[in-house]
Amino acid sequence: MEPLKNIYDLAFITKLEDVFTQHYPAFDKERFRTSLLETEWEELALKERMRQITLSLAPVLPQDYGQAITILRQCAPAFTGLGGIIFPDFVEQYGLEEWELSIEALAYFTQFSTSEFAVRPFLIKDQPKMLAQMEVWASSENEHIRRLASEGCRPRLPWGLSVPALKKDPARVLVILEKLKEDESLYVRKSVANNLNDISRINPDLAVEIAEGWYGENQRTNWIIKHACRSLLKKGDPRVLQIFGFENNDNLTVSNFRITPERLLIEESIEFSFSLTSELEVPHKVRVEYAIDYVKANGKQSRKVFHLSELEWKGVRKKVFTKKQSFKDMTTRKHYPGVHRITIIVNGAEKAALEFDLVRA
Repeated sequence: MEPLKNIYDLAFITKLEDVFTQHYPAFDKERFRTSLLETEWEELALKERMRQITLSLAPVLPQDYGQAITILRQCAPAFTGLGGIIFPDFVEQYGLEEWELSIEALAYFTQFSTSEFAVRPFLIKDQPKMLAQMEVWASSENEHIRRLASEGCRPRLPWGLSVPALKKDPARVLVILEKLKEDESLYVRKSVANNLNDISRINPDLAVEIAEGWYGENQRTNWIIKHACRSLLKKGDPRVLQIFGFENNDNLTVSNFRITPERLLIEESIEFSFSLTSELEVPHKVRVEYAIDYVKANGKQSRKVFHLSELEWKGVRKKVFTKKQSFKDMTTRKHYPGVHRITIIVNGAEKAALEFDLVRA
């Protein structure tokens, strides 16, 4: 897979130079590229390359911040997607003391890429003022700006600068999320759900309170709550399971649980199967998951829960499940030899478990 940092490749840099020259003929391409590549460019990660572009742009643009922003606004539409975060990054780096101009620029740039990372220093500098601005953004007609309102104030934004005050008191963002909980845009609703999922990791009780209050209002809000509660569902939180109708019941049983093979090499796969039987005659909902207790480098185990299926049964039913699981090393998970365990979980309750041995070639 191509490294994400390679969105900033030679073709991107050349296009950047051409577009800036088009809108600002005094743009010094040679000075820009020399400054850009004087670092160990190939060794830089994605956001390091982004920042190096920002630092290399500043000397070849007007030193007046307002004039520089005008040129950036003219160039930004040519760079959509993740690569376009260089434009809000310029605001983050040089615009903290130019609040009004910078806020307007961030709202503009997010429509072509995203300003979610660039708003974080503004939150740290003046959180009440920035949250008030995000509340205004939440009423925008543009879905990208509404999404910025939610994504920018996430308590645990991936890749984003940490905002300690939001981690300590995530309830501060609820007034923003409240305005977006019925948003027509899936793009926005995903952001609201991710924000609430962050909150569930910091303050589960608050997240459950929100879920209980919001669920059942309409289908859009229901989708947000279901997606937002994914971490709590995987943890088997009984309050959340009850919200969605997944009741732990002894009448749901697992049988004929098998793993093949019981001993395998790293890079190979196992297959497991089991039967799920319900003796309930009334309509009921069933959530089926499996957990793998992976062996870590230190020999201890770490559990990961995987979603398998959700069912709505109207009476006595039986279903056979079969699943193949790879133990090939990935960038996100390295496997270690030792005794692992697979556990079948139904409506938050562990129903059956088997062990298998993972060995090196």
